[in-house]
Amino acid sequence: MNIWAHKPLAKNVEFDSNMMWVELIDGRKLGIPLAYFPRLLNATPEQCQLYEMSGGGSGLHWDQIDEDINVENLLMGIGDRTHSYSHSERLAA
Repeated sequence: MNIWAHKPLAKNVEFDSNMMWVELIDGRKLGIPLAYFPRLLNATPEQCQLYEMSGGGSGLHWDQIDEDINVENLLMGIGDRTHSYSHSERLAA
């Protein structure tokens, strides 16, 4: 069974100093801490605005900072999966 009645699709993306706001076509608005995506957190405001939507809004892509985000994953609370932690970092966490 599919948990999504309709596939979540982005309509618009906005930023403030520490949040990314993703407006979905069904009217919901997701607030995601930029700390979940270090590349966006460290990007300039201009770089953050240079995104592309793919798959009719199912994906977000920032070419300049090499960031790709799946909108469905945002709803599941999944952040950046590209950072691999060393064994010592895991023990300290």
